[in-house]
Amino acid sequence: MPQTIITIATRGQGLYEFTDAAADFVRQSGVAEGLLTVFVRHTSASLLIQENADPDVKRDLSEFFGRLVPPSSDPSMRWIAHTQEGPDDMPAHIKAALTQVSLGIPVSGGRMMLGTWQGLYLFEHRDRPHRREIVLHLGA
Repeated sequence: MPQTIITIATRGQGLYEFTDAAADFVRQSGVAEGLLTVFVRHTSASLLIQENADPDVKRDLSEFFGRLVPPSSDPSMRWIAHTQEGPDDMPAHIKAALTQVSLGIPVSGGRMMLGTWQGLYLFEHRDRPHRREIVLHLGA
């Protein structure tokens, strides 16, 4: 069963699309029918399937999660104990817990069965740049 790891260099919090990289992997695998499993190997980043047509969607999602889980330096978050790696660390773990670290996407005819406006995104929850690894596994 084909498997690979892709690396995404982030520049801080936000959504980073990797639909094309996943589509290339599926195409090159030669597998016509199956299930693509996508897994991020980190505890402060997550995965989303989301609209990829209007950039305002990415901005609004980032803004929403920033309001839902502000940095631990925000007075509303003073209850947080895990602060050794900075004010964005524990909030990043919370955001990852509220979203997903693994996705399953059906493959048919050698293509992911995503909808017209759906794209695959790494959701970076930390402020500083990171190199995030995403495992792609295609099972027939």
